Amino acid sequence: PKILVKTADLDPRKNYVLGFHPHGVLVAGAFTNFCTEATGFSKLFPGLRYNLLMLPLWFRAPFFRDYIMSAGLVPSDKESASYLLRRKGGGNVVVIVVGGAPEALDAHPGDYTVHLANKKGFIKLAIEHGADLVPIYSFGENEVFDQVENRRGTWLRYIQERLQCIMGISLPLFHARGVFQYSFGLMPYRKPINTVVGRPIPVEKNKKPTAEELDVFHQRYMDELSRLFEEHKGNYGVAEDSHLLFQ
Repeated sequence: PKILVKTADLDPRKNYVLGFHPHGVLVAGAFTNFCTEATGFSKLFPGLRYNLLMLPLWFRAPFFRDYIMSAGLVPSDKESASYLLRRKGGGNVVVIVVGGAPEALDAHPGDYTVHLANKKGFIKLAIEHGADLVPIYSFGENEVFDQVENRRGTWLRYIQERLQCIMGISLPLFHARGVFQYSFGLMPYRKPINTVVGRPIPVEKNKKPTAEELDVFHQRYMDELSRLFEEHKGNYGVAEDSHLLFQ
């Protein structure tokens, strides 16, 4: 089961940039919450028009492109995101899986690595459009698949990172259960994903934000994401001594 948890109201007169963490192997939580109504996002947050951003590469694949566009997915380039946030009337929301493809390589059960330390493009996008920032953490996202051990420094990780640089997508070697048996296959484990939407961080519009301004909001966002994780981890089986690791 997948559950969406609301911690604060989102004013439909404002625009928002939602940062989704972690990527997981197949971004199952983000797709379910923001490309379907399975968890009732529009009922929890009425008046918002939302789109999940995805690597532009996938929009070049025939047929698959039509499938993801029918689900409301949009290429994760700046031009597309800006277009969505410029729509009149407010209530425009873009959802960005901030860690992207590289974060998928750290999607191991019990791992809380978040690729965020050097990610400031989405912060700049929010400031340029005056869109409030909202952190999201999806508990259980890394639990639905096992991944072949690929610690940094291993040959497998080196090859995966090289391929990711060349192709733009990462190739985690994942496995879980089968259709009729639970020992091996590519079906996800039957484990819950609980996606917690944090409170908005107010952002003043500035078409040319300074480096200092970016740093301030970036740190504010990291602090708020950490607070969200620490405040809710006990509800979802995360050990007390487990904390987010910013990469």
